[in-house]
Amino acid sequence: MPEFDEATSLQTTATDREAVRVITNDAEAVAVARELANRLAQEAAQRDRERRLPHEEIEWFSQSGLWAITVPKTYGGAGVSFVTLTEVIKIIAAADPSLGQLPQNHFGLVDVISLTGTEAQKQHFFAEVLNGKRFGNGFSEKGTKHVLDLKTRVRPDGDQYVIDGTKFYSTGALFAHFVPVLGLDEDRKGWLAYIPKGTAGLTVIDDWSGFGQRTTASGTVVLENVRVPASHVFPAHRVSDFPTLNGPISQIIQAAIDAGIGRAALDDTLTFVRARSRPWIDSGVERASDDPLTVREIGHLHIQLHAAEALLERAARVLDEIAAQGDPTEDDVARASVAVGEAKVLTTEIALLASEKLFELAGTQATLAEHGFDRHWRNARTHTLHDPVRWKYHLVGNYYLNGVKPARHPWN
Repeated sequence: MPEFDEATSLQTTATDREAVRVITNDAEAVAVARELANRLAQEAAQRDRERRLPHEEIEWFSQSGLWAITVPKTYGGAGVSFVTLTEVIKIIAAADPSLGQLPQNHFGLVDVISLTGTEAQKQHFFAEVLNGKRFGNGFSEKGTKHVLDLKTRVRPDGDQYVIDGTKFYSTGALFAHFVPVLGLDEDRKGWLAYIPKGTAGLTVIDDWSGFGQRTTASGTVVLENVRVPASHVFPAHRVSDFPTLNGPISQIIQAAIDAGIGRAALDDTLTFVRARSRPWIDSGVERASDDPLTVREIGHLHIQLHAAEALLERAARVLDEIAAQGDPTEDDVARASVAVGEAKVLTTEIALLASEKLFELAGTQATLAEHGFDRHWRNARTHTLHDPVRWKYHLVGNYYLNGVKPARHPWN
C-alpha cells in the first residue's frame, strides 16, 4: 500500500490543535465523561421530542477529547482500558443514548487503523483523531440477503481507489469529518475507504425515521464514482481473516450503550416515584415509595441492572487481559466474544425491562408527553435491534456445550 499522500490529506490547523483537549489517562477520561454527561442530559428530552440534531453537542463531545481515548499511547493518546471505555460510553448513553451511540463505530474504526494501517497511516489518522476529527460510518445496506451481502464496490485505479454504492444505518456520517465506507473488491474481500467530508460524489442524506435513537442521523450515504488516495484505504478483511478483538470491541460498546439506557430509565423511575407517583389504594401506605410491591419491583430492577453491569465489566476485563498479551489466538477471540455475548444478553434485557417498568411503577402521569419518558423504551427497543439477542444465547450455549467458536465478524 502506498505511503500517506500529504497533498491529498485534510490538514489539521493549529487552532484545532489548541481547542481539543487531549486526555492522558483512564481516570481523566471517566471524570470528563461525567462532567460532559451532566451538560448533555440537560436538553436530551427536548432534542428527542423535536428531533433536533446535536450539531453543537457533538462538538462539545469530540472537543472534550473523549473520541480520542483509544488512540494508543505511542501515538499520543490515552490508550485507555476497555473497562474505562465501556464506563465512558455507559455514562454518556445514560445522559443521551443517541450521543452515546455516535462514537461507537468511530472507536471500532480507530481499532481498524491500529490493526491494519501502515505506520504512515497510523501517524496521520491518529493525529487527526487527537485533533477532534470524527469518523462516521458507511457499513450496512438495505435490501440485501444479510448484513455481509454488500453491493458497494471498492476498486483500485492507479494510486487511487474508486467507490460506488449506497449505504443505510450510517450512524454519525452526517456529523463526520471522514465517512469510512465498507465495500468489496473483485475477490469479495472487504476494504474500508476513509472518505473525507466534501469529497466529490459523496452524499450524506438525513432520512433516518426510526422511532428511537432519533438524533443519530443514521440515514443514507450515496457514493457515485468517489475517488480517494490509496493512503485512505484499509484492508478491513484482515480484522476477521485473522484473530482480532475488533468484533468483541464493537459489541461491548453496543452493550455499554444499552446499560446506559437501562440506568437512565431506572433513575427516572426512582425520581418520579419518590416525587410524583401515588400509592395504590389497597397498599395502605401514604407514599408510593412505601408501596411494598413497588419496592419489590425496584429491588428486582436494581439486581438486574447490577448483574448486567457486572457482566459488562467482566467482559471488558477479559478484553483487557487478552489485549495485554498481544497477538490474540482463535481461542482468545472466542473467549472474548462469549464474554461480551453474555453481557449483551443482560444489558439488552435490562434496557427493555427498565424502560417498560418505568410506566408501570410511576403510573399514568408518567405517560404525559411533557416528561418524555417514552424515549427510554423507544431508544432501548431501537438500539437493541442492532443484532438479535436470541443469537447471543445460541452463541454462548454452543460454545459451552459443543465447543463451537463464534464466527468472527463485527456482530460477535
